[in-house]
Amino acid sequence: MLDQFLDFYPSFGVDAFFLLVILVALESVLSADNAIALASISQGLGNERMQRQALNLGLVVAFVLRMGLILTATWVIKFWQFEFLGAVYLLWLVYQHFSSAEGKDGEHHGPRFANVWQAIPMIALTDLAFSLDSVTTAIAVSDETWLVLTGATIGIVVLRFMAGLFIRWLDEFVHLEDAGYVTVGLVGLRLLLRVFNDDLVPPDWLMISAIGGLFLWGFSKRKLIQIEEKVTPVAEDVPEKVRD
Repeated sequence: MLDQFLDFYPSFGVDAFFLLVILVALESVLSADNAIALASISQGLGNERMQRQALNLGLVVAFVLRMGLILTATWVIKFWQFEFLGAVYLLWLVYQHFSSAEGKDGEHHGPRFANVWQAIPMIALTDLAFSLDSVTTAIAVSDETWLVLTGATIGIVVLRFMAGLFIRWLDEFVHLEDAGYVTVGLVGLRLLLRVFNDDLVPPDWLMISAIGGLFLWGFSKRKLIQIEEKVTPVAEDVPEKVRD
């Protein structure tokens, strides 16, 4: 089967296979902060069914936008305005999160939505802003468009799986949402630095290390689940007729 596939697509070889593995790995690593941002946005809906719908439909739109970005990447990277707008949008998300009123648990929370259709555009735009960073990295790894498209397709499937996990984890860990938005801020600052001076952009290993450290902090403390104990009334509280 593999030999037939290689004969069918002659440009696909061992080198291409390892490049695809690298691209998928990059997508997975760079999608961690994206996934938590999307999970936090989805939590602005009332129930789990609506959250799943918003994620599924939002990522379908995001997939179309991401494919369009890849196909026009050589043109897009010529205009710094795209990265500037992406950076401003991500930093706005961070500002909106940390300036929001604290909930009963003393933590900040993302925006709230009345229905699924309000959340879908925000999910799609957030993924597109993140894609400005990841697509640039992917193109630097390989100039084979079909390879980048394949890696991005697998990456968005991984992103959907990770976002579903983070929706559950956000309910379990105290600092996870704040840690996620700090990483969103780092990506936004990285895009902004790239606009003004590419030499100031921190290396990938430093970004990955910083994101890893933030997520360690995010998973460092679980939320306490308060269990209400039912107290059985004592004899003095029971009416005399019942005791008789």
